[in-house]
Amino acid sequence: MTVDCIIEDDRWSDIEGLAAIATDATLNHLGFEPSVFEISILACDDARIAALNADFRDKPKPTNVLSWPSDERAAAEDGEMPLSPQIGPDNALGDIAVAYDTCASEAKAAGKPIHDHTIHLLVHGTLHLLGFDHERDRDATLMEGLETEILGKLGLPDPYKD
Repeated sequence: MTVDCIIEDDRWSDIEGLAAIATDATLNHLGFEPSVFEISILACDDARIAALNADFRDKPKPTNVLSWPSDERAAAEDGEMPLSPQIGPDNALGDIAVAYDTCASEAKAAGKPIHDHTIHLLVHGTLHLLGFDHERDRDATLMEGLETEILGKLGLPDPYKD
């Protein structure tokens, strides 16, 4: 896996290692060879992600993670697997932005290490790049189940368990 990290906020000192763990685990879990794909990650703060959220989603507020898939891969039917990425000359899956402030705040509120929450957000973002979504009920169930399985293999708890 080639993960290109652009670090705009120096508080993200360990983002490259966390990104490699999360993206490799996600791709491996789904049966893809990580070494053939590329993902770009922007490690930023709340101000930057709020601007991106406003520009791309018309929501002028901070969020934890945003993703921009290189291709449309979403499943046609609610709960079905998305289309697999095609191997070709450009194997970029897309871009992910993650905000330190929101990530740290959510981790603290949940009583978990920021390291664990960051890996969850990057797994979540990588799944979005692969066409998974949580807008429809069965799609959300599928995506959350995959997140739980992937994080479990990494020794992290189920983020959706109360």
